[in-house]
Amino acid sequence: MTRTTRTKILHYYAVFEPAQEGGYNVSFPSFPGCVTFGRNFEQAQRMAQEVLELWLEEFRESNETIPTYSRHLIVDEIPVKVPAKR
Repeated sequence: MTRTTRTKILHYYAVFEPAQEGGYNVSFPSFPGCVTFGRNFEQAQRMAQEVLELWLEEFRESNETIPTYSRHLIVDEIPVKVPAKR
């Protein structure tokens, strides 16, 4: 008899910040301390998925509740006036 494994798709926000040395640093607001890096945006996305899956697997194995996010982030640029140097 074949055993079917059920999967559930969860979605989490990832923050991609350009790294000074090039590439992107990635962090997750729902998982403080869960970070990764990619040499380009596509690699950073793959690495983000991989590290987050590992974190969630660790939660599952230790019988911890997997966090779900309850709020949606809003990211925007805020223009500010800064006095010019004389």
